[in-house]
Amino acid sequence: MKNKNLIDSVNALGFPLFDVEKKQDADLVLANIVKSKELRFWEGFPVVLANSAEKGLFSHDNINSILKSPLRKSTFNSLIAMSLAVYDFFNLKFSWLNSLQKVLSIPKQKEKKIFVKQLKKQEDLYLLGQKISSQRLKTVFENYFIQKRNTLNELLLVKDELRLEYSLSQIFSIKQKELFLKKLKREKLTKTEKEYYSRIIKKKVLALTDPELHNLALRLLSEG
Repeated sequence: MKNKNLIDSVNALGFPLFDVEKKQDADLVLANIVKSKELRFWEGFPVVLANSAEKGLFSHDNINSILKSPLRKSTFNSLIAMSLAVYDFFNLKFSWLNSLQKVLSIPKQKEKKIFVKQLKKQEDLYLLGQKISSQRLKTVFENYFIQKRNTLNELLLVKDELRLEYSLSQIFSIKQKELFLKKLKREKLTKTEKEYYSRIIKKKVLALTDPELHNLALRLLSEG
């Protein structure tokens, strides 16, 4: 796989070097990252591995069969050890981590422990004679993880807004809901809106804050 195609493939699996989205064979992409020997791809290996494993697209045995050569297989397992060290450093707990830990040989497990210490001490890591910046490795992964967390927060925010929208719709008419939100945001109300709010909406709001009514509602819901 040529580097341009590898860039596109890596990006589609969570390491955005360029803005391209395609469905990819994750195992083939990871194998080609190993073969590339390019630091920018190796730095992004923990990101691509995490994204692939999270989506159930990763097979250690399949990648081993693609790589064939003992040196490439060893490099692949060192990259896994490095990735596990990154996840450890950030104290991340993925559901698939235990099974991934088990594929590493004892020497690679020891290598992982060395990587963890180097990450903590801000020391460079060495893989197949290539120097990998500890800080760069952490920054690349952290940027991905922050982006993922922000996306999740946005989804949760939308979910909360939809739930609020639904609840308000059960109590207020469309016009009443608009006026309620306008008042909540402290936007200026017209004289007519103020009168309508005081005469109709405020009474409903007061009823919502009544603790006895709240308890009665909970009791009714619990009884089905």
